Amino acid sequence: MRIGIATDHGAFALKQDLVEQLKAAGHEVVDFGAHTLQPDDDYPDYVIPLARAVAAGDVERGIAVCGSGVGASVCANKVPGIRAGLVADHYSGGQGVEHDHMNILCMGGRTIGFYAAWDILQAFLGAQYSQDARHLRRLAKVAALEAQPARSKA
Repeated sequence: MRIGIATDHGAFALKQDLVEQLKAAGHEVVDFGAHTLQPDDDYPDYVIPLARAVAAGDVERGIAVCGSGVGASVCANKVPGIRAGLVADHYSGGQGVEHDHMNILCMGGRTIGFYAAWDILQAFLGAQYSQDARHLRRLAKVAALEAQPARSKA
């Protein structure tokens, strides 16, 4: 599988370890950076190009990691067509793909260890979208939000 990955300084070591393991498992990895550890870099500089590549189909799935994973998730979800989820357990890593068609997995380099991250990543990559009618219906409702302008009722 062709997989994109991105991080800032907050998960640089985790990203490096995941890239190595993904390649050893036979995946093609496109590394969107950071390519060197820079303590003052910003996750959007790496996560947005990753998310755009996933949305365009240049990579099949994406992995976005930052210190907590929250910023990477928020950032990735601003790109139309992206369904990024912050995941910290095996079940959600697979279920997010099967039920919600998650295409970017987000994790925190300061909140999860390598072995747990690798386990979650394997669940994410091994899962397929179920195409059940209830999931298609829900995904259509979520996708419709991207076409609507933001409205406030306040």
